[in-house]
Amino acid sequence: MNSNRVIISGTGCALADFLYTSVRFDSPGFIKYLSKQTGDGGLSPGKLVFTEELERFSDRHYPDILKDVCGNKSSDSFNIGGPSLVSLIHASQMLSGPGYEVRFYGAAGDDETSQKIFGLLKNTPLHTSNYKIISNKATAFTDVFSDPTYDEGHGERTFVNNIGASWDYTPEMLPDDFFSSDIVCFGGTALVPQIHDALTSLLKKAKQNRSITIVNTVFDFRNEKKNPDQPWPLGKSHESYKLIDILIMDREESLKISGKKSIEEAAGFFMGSGVGAFIITNGAGDIYAFSNGTLFEKRGLSKYPVSKKVTHEVKINGDTTGCGDNFVGGAIASLAWQIKSGRRDQFSLQELLSWAVASGGFACSYVGGTFLERSPGEKLRHIKEYREDYLKQTEVHK
Repeated sequence: MNSNRVIISGTGCALADFLYTSVRFDSPGFIKYLSKQTGDGGLSPGKLVFTEELERFSDRHYPDILKDVCGNKSSDSFNIGGPSLVSLIHASQMLSGPGYEVRFYGAAGDDETSQKIFGLLKNTPLHTSNYKIISNKATAFTDVFSDPTYDEGHGERTFVNNIGASWDYTPEMLPDDFFSSDIVCFGGTALVPQIHDALTSLLKKAKQNRSITIVNTVFDFRNEKKNPDQPWPLGKSHESYKLIDILIMDREESLKISGKKSIEEAAGFFMGSGVGAFIITNGAGDIYAFSNGTLFEKRGLSKYPVSKKVTHEVKINGDTTGCGDNFVGGAIASLAWQIKSGRRDQFSLQELLSWAVASGGFACSYVGGTFLERSPGEKLRHIKEYREDYLKQTEVHK
């Protein structure tokens, strides 16, 4: 570790998001591929399916399926996506300056999609020299079909994901410097299968180097289909939990990982798992958080409100894409600031949450998960305003 800089390294889900707006879910082209029963590989409003499953379901190649569903039109927008890449981009923007370095480790394909991603990444402070190209593979992507008329005008989205080159990213591709960082992050690894399955050993290696470990989860479609009635695994064993300093999940992920039926029951599971701290987001509902005292001040299970300012803006804008990923990025940035301030044994979970909430909230004010700054510090200035508003709302002070 470098005493002059705080080094943050992360790996996990990185992909391209292609958004197709105004796709009618009641159109013949969409209905043709509708799921008939759970897990059969067909399209289902609000759910994600993998391209290979959809191809098996329909006995058609995905480009032909896409043409049926969307016609001949191109996507309406292109965004950088993925719980790891988006959160690390955000953290790098918050931490731009000589005292911090944020690195992403992962794999993309040798195609036009990766060229678009790398072109946009040049406009961010994120270090991407370890974001490798794998030849003859497609870059991971998600096609997002949006029907604003669905459910009597409430709208809904349907997702088709291609894991692509992420299938081929292995633990052996992570160099030693990844594990010797001050903060090591694993984001959405369920969409990077070989990394996800090795999570226990990877966390152990990071902890052996005294790194602080952060895991933020994503819906685990692979294990959900394989064992729909079983809790999702994080690595090879429950030992993973004892190696995680901060575990960040949304409500559904917390239920699926714990195998419980309510947030309160899930929280009880994680409190007894050995994890250092955890955060469970719940859409517009209260955030649940806990710390056992090993990294942050000891704090029993507590509830924190979401930002009223953000709730109001979501009603107007309606775009929550990337809010969760930026929430994680704000948590990473706050932890880095606290390390830099010399508070390594006295970290504040409340302070971390205030930056996370503000970061996730600001993501609702623009389209897509990644905000491209016109100048360094632009995003931080906006998020400080959101945070100040949240601190007034909650009366939480530094």
